[in-house]
Amino acid sequence: MQTAASRHLQNLGLYVVLVVAGVLQAFALAWPFEGASYGQPIAALQLTSLAILAAVLDRSNSATQAFWQAWVFASAWLLATFWWLFISMHIYGEMHASLAAAAVALLAIALGLYYGLAGAMYRRWCHQGQGVFSRAFSFAFAWMLAELLRGTLFTGFPWGAIGYAHVDSPLRHWLPWVGVYGVSAIAAFACMLVAAKRAEHIENPSRIGWGIRLSLLVVLAYTWTTANTQQPATNQGASQQALKVALVQGNVPQDLKFGAAVPQALADYRKALLANTADFIALPETALPVLADNLPEHFWGELKQHFAQHQQLALIGMPMREAGPSTQGQLTNSAMALMPNASAANYRYDKHHLVPFGEFVPPMFRWFVDLMRIPLGSFGRGDLGQPLLEFKGERIATNICYEDLFGEELAQNFSDPEHSPTLMINLSNIAWFGNTVAIDQHLHISRVRTMELGRPMLRATNTGATAIIDAQGVVTHRLASGVQGVLSGEVKGVHSALTPYTQWASKLGLAPLWLLGIATVLAVAALAHRARHGRRRFGP
Repeated sequence: MQTAASRHLQNLGLYVVLVVAGVLQAFALAWPFEGASYGQPIAALQLTSLAILAAVLDRSNSATQAFWQAWVFASAWLLATFWWLFISMHIYGEMHASLAAAAVALLAIALGLYYGLAGAMYRRWCHQGQGVFSRAFSFAFAWMLAELLRGTLFTGFPWGAIGYAHVDSPLRHWLPWVGVYGVSAIAAFACMLVAAKRAEHIENPSRIGWGIRLSLLVVLAYTWTTANTQQPATNQGASQQALKVALVQGNVPQDLKFGAAVPQALADYRKALLANTADFIALPETALPVLADNLPEHFWGELKQHFAQHQQLALIGMPMREAGPSTQGQLTNSAMALMPNASAANYRYDKHHLVPFGEFVPPMFRWFVDLMRIPLGSFGRGDLGQPLLEFKGERIATNICYEDLFGEELAQNFSDPEHSPTLMINLSNIAWFGNTVAIDQHLHISRVRTMELGRPMLRATNTGATAIIDAQGVVTHRLASGVQGVLSGEVKGVHSALTPYTQWASKLGLAPLWLLGIATVLAVAALAHRARHGRRRFGP
């Protein structure tokens, strides 16, 4: 018979295992240790770590216990995923180290609550007496609902959703159909299907075996078919002529970016813009860290004159002021185009999805922002679905920094299929987080967007990852992180039909996934309730 001490020790050991598994799931998104696998996603590690949680939840004794188990796992996973927020708060925001560490930990713990609720929901409605498949479906959609909550509530912070670990796995072929949240559900389903305790007294074991084989056969058949038909589709609908692009990586130190480094950065970017002969030249987010009126004399005018006289296009990240008397001149995090004189009008993009605390102050959190010294910390918000940048037959959709986490928002640009983007570009400055694995995590996020939306993406960043990604999520060109340079290459926009994900997300957003998740969980709960009543009424 177990003593109370041994039971407590066993429970403590179980939570240690969950913490380790959560950390490993974070590592699966982009391996953080130096070596050949640095920055690479490891799908098998993600599935293994989540399968450990699935096995624990399936054998938990109560919904309360399941809540704590899932919460501990998720908190460890999220903390190990975006620990680098500490760098922006402490190193560049000059917040005391203890406060910065506590803030990142509290964020992970708060976001982990969604997964704790998912664990409790699963254990409450799908106890061990239910079938393996009903439990796997319930866990998959409960997990997906938690991911959706994290990605939308309070403006959302979906960084590190488990679907990003599958950017190179066979599950990647589902991204054009169900998006990253759907792939997260598929991964969670597979984990519970493997880890769930079999209930032979409820289900016929032979039926379980055949069901698993049939499910795997369908998944493998679809994946094999897609993989073998993907290569010919690479150039399907592509532009006839490639666009020559130059993506400038300034590598400006973040602690000097808005101060001592401004003169040198302006000189370097001016030189890159005037000397390059590419069709399309792009500079990172806030590459010019001052308003146009505050630039050196003749700086902006010289650039405008140069591009007006050449058949070239430049897209430059810089702060702007909102137009209109009601805005009181509020700043926006913007991208401004310098266009040839053949173009009809100037182009400007204002960032829509702003970063909490860094770009806007959430209600009741002014005190927290005041603890940090972050320049340009309060921006106005641009509209969703702004006009596209049209150049040489391409329609280019701009997004800035972590806007590319929100595929459902980028999909709004595709609501009119006849005038939808053929190419996307992301301007970023990840220098806030140092030369860490955040760079590679963000690269994989952009890769997933290209597969969801079926369009290539250019990435012009300050410190990395500056890259060209094709419509299948393959990085065709990449500049080394943490260096100053220009990535030159060619890209062909895609004019072919929209992916299934783009078609439904551009019209309905994430509503289909919400409805599917809620309906599935409720259906399984109803079946579980009915089964419990049947056993009480008619006996075991």
